[in-house]
Amino acid sequence: MNNRNQDLLQCRPQISSIVFPENMSNDERFQNKTLRPIIKLQNDLFVEVFRNYANKHKNVFYDLSNEKQIDYIENAIHKDMKFRNSLKGMVIGLFTVDEYKFYITNSSALNKRMMNLVKERLIDNLMMLQKHHVLQAI
Repeated sequence: MNNRNQDLLQCRPQISSIVFPENMSNDERFQNKTLRPIIKLQNDLFVEVFRNYANKHKNVFYDLSNEKQIDYIENAIHKDMKFRNSLKGMVIGLFTVDEYKFYITNSSALNKRMMNLVKERLIDNLMMLQKHHVLQAI
């Protein structure tokens, strides 16, 4: 079990901009110490999973304005429970056992943080999502 935990922690990217003030809440600490590195690590997978999601939903995403694409991403993450659970699984699967034990003590609040981070990451990758679609159409 220790090897799995060590391997998981070692493969996560370091995010040097994160600071840990003493008055930080446990949830915020978990977000910065665990969720942010995992979500950064999984970035390319999240983008590909969203592309697949958009393709399975008749590619309407690609015909929308930027503002509507952001709404589409938000709706997909917050309202499509199957998609949302799939994204959560991609993050939770990279928790150590101790992180999972902490997560289950307050999963509802931590899920909100997790999904907001994933949503922001997808929105930040909007240009990459659009460019990929244009290249496929050529």
